Parts: sequence; structure tokens; C-alpha cells
Amino acid sequence: MAIPKSIFLIISVVTTLFSIALATPGTATFYTQYVPSACYGNTPQGTIIAAASDPLWNNGAICGKTFNVTCTGPTNPVPHPCTGKSIVVKVVDHCPGCGGTLDLSKEAFSTIANPVAGVIKIDYVQTS
Repeated sequence: MAIPKSIFLIISVVTTLFSIALATPGTATFYTQYVPSACYGNTPQGTIIAAASDPLWNNGAICGKTFNVTCTGPTNPVPHPCTGKSIVVKVVDHCPGCGGTLDLSKEAFSTIANPVAGVIKIDYVQTS
């Protein structure tokens, strides 16, 4: 028996709203030197990556976890920095004293926001 399209649509909407409700607000900055990293040493992990701030670091327990990150707005006078996209990043490094909750690779940051902004407001949800 096939599931009616209306039931599938309702389930999709509820799932999306539930994941949005679980998002944690924070801020993001970006960086450009990806190796070495605190989690993987000199082994490159690609360019869609992030470094965790001190509150998230937890002695490295966050290494390898992935997060869906969405820009929610500016933190400075750069108007409308968000692109409307989200991105899933893998935590590969620690950024002690960095200016954001997550320090995204420049490639990841550029996907969700204008890099000219430098620092943005975000919502993030752990995906693994």
C-alpha cells in the first residue's frame, strides 16, 4: 500500500520544523590554513571543515562530528551577508580563543555568507 502524498508532505514539514527547533544559535568566523589540525595532524580532511571553539571542544571529543550550519544574520554593519544556503561541515580542529562558536573553512563560510562580513550569526545542528 502506497503512502498518500499528503501524508508524506506532512511528515516532511514536521521533520524540517523539528530540526529547525533543535538548532543552537551561535556565531561563525572563517580561517584559511587547514593543515595541521588538532584532530588529524597533517592528514588533510578536505575544505568543507570547521574548527570548534573552546566551549565546544570538550578535550577533542567533537573531532569528526558533523554539523549543519546556516547563516541567520549579520553581527556587524555588512548588510544581508547570508546566501540562504546551509552547509554540513566536519570538525577537524580546535580554535582556542577564536571569535566564533565555529571557525569555518573559507570555502564553507563562503557557501553560507559573504566573507566580507567576517563574522556572522548562525544556527547549527549536529548531524553525526
